[in-house]
Amino acid sequence: MRPRAVDVKPLEDYKLLVTFNNNETRVFDVKPYLDFKPFEQLRNKEIFKTVRVGGLSVEWVTGQDVCPDELYYNSNVEN
Repeated sequence: MRPRAVDVKPLEDYKLLVTFNNNETRVFDVKPYLDFKPFEQLRNKEIFKTVRVGGLSVEWVTGQDVCPDELYYNSNVEN
């Protein structure tokens, strides 16, 4: 079974603390995505803070989301 997000919390510097259904907690850096048109709105920190679990991954109230595999495989295990 592929890991899926079950909880998410916004962190400083455009990072997310994501807990997955395999009980791993990982940090995902959104900053590299902010230069892409669909993610530009997330530069607004108030919008960035609206992140929530949606479906199999995370999403924002403005419609952006991150592919579940991208979220897991491009994140780092929390120390």
